[in-house]
Amino acid sequence: MTFDMNAACAGFIHALKTASLYIESGFCKKILVVSGEKMSSITDYTDRNTCPLFGDGAGAVLLEGRTDGTGIQDAILRSDGIGKDYLYMHAGGSLHPASHDTVDKRQHYIYQDGKNVFKWAVTKMADVSAEIVERNGLSPDDVAYLLPHQANLRIIDAVANRMGIDKETKVLINIDMYGNTSSATIPILMWDNQTKFKKGDNLILSSFGAGFSWGAVWLKWSI
Repeated sequence: MTFDMNAACAGFIHALKTASLYIESGFCKKILVVSGEKMSSITDYTDRNTCPLFGDGAGAVLLEGRTDGTGIQDAILRSDGIGKDYLYMHAGGSLHPASHDTVDKRQHYIYQDGKNVFKWAVTKMADVSAEIVERNGLSPDDVAYLLPHQANLRIIDAVANRMGIDKETKVLINIDMYGNTSSATIPILMWDNQTKFKKGDNLILSSFGAGFSWGAVWLKWSI
């Protein structure tokens, strides 16, 4: 079977935890989790507030059962519908289906209230990243790397500061290469940095996106 998940920039970690539960239940043996984003198709290149931010990208991971204590250890997934007012696309869904009028009004592009999105992202993404570390008794020294959603360097810095980890050595960045590729940022980070990971490394995956939707995953690297 295959199915789509829609959790915006937090889609990968939502799908990752969902896939792990299918495997843990015995329903599936292996699952491919794919995040693919074509943000250029919904970016208004006349809007200087959003057009420099987003990029296109895709990444995939293969999950299978493990008995050696590695793999996904814990996850926290959250959402709050207040985000409907701050980060969304005006038309194209069930509320305002695509029509000649919506196209003429240029309503099929992403809209973002940057100030409010930044305020929520800094607080919620930092809080959930710290929470998953604290509730599992991990210290900053126990965390090998933070793989944060690549939306904004100031948001990423706030997450690292909240967790108490070294930004220079433990925080992985690729926003300078690809921009914000939405849900694809974390699997692309994994691919770009996989040679740094050692079996048993504690990786914290953290993201925040439209909706609002956000969360964090503690992953113990398996290979």
